[in-house]
Amino acid sequence: MSEQAYFRGTGKRKTAVAQVKLMTGNGAIIVNGKPFEDVFSIPRLKSAILEPLRVTETEGKFNAIVKVEGGGVSSQAGAIRHGISRALVVMDQNLKTLLRSHGLITRDARIKERKKYGLKRARKARQYRKR
Repeated sequence: MSEQAYFRGTGKRKTAVAQVKLMTGNGAIIVNGKPFEDVFSIPRLKSAILEPLRVTETEGKFNAIVKVEGGGVSSQAGAIRHGISRALVVMDQNLKTLLRSHGLITRDARIKERKKYGLKRARKARQYRKR
């Protein structure tokens, strides 16, 4: 580990973008100025955010300051998870294969498809009436 003050990682999921600063500390994660437990009340989302730290066995060793915007709570949690993973790779290149094997480095590129003209949504057409 180098003597850098912090490690940066940018995570994305749907329309949410998270900028993560990872530094040595006691395991506190601050999201938009609040503890992440206050922002994400659903246990599944808390677990998703902590997954990269749990996989690399660095839980409780790093503090994370996160700025996240766009999307809903689920996509924000996914973006934070992706950002933490990328910051860990910047910190130690050897963690990349471990994180990739758990699917934490790959950016989930699924986004909402645009609405097409003549249709109600992206693919939903009007009901056909024979008579």
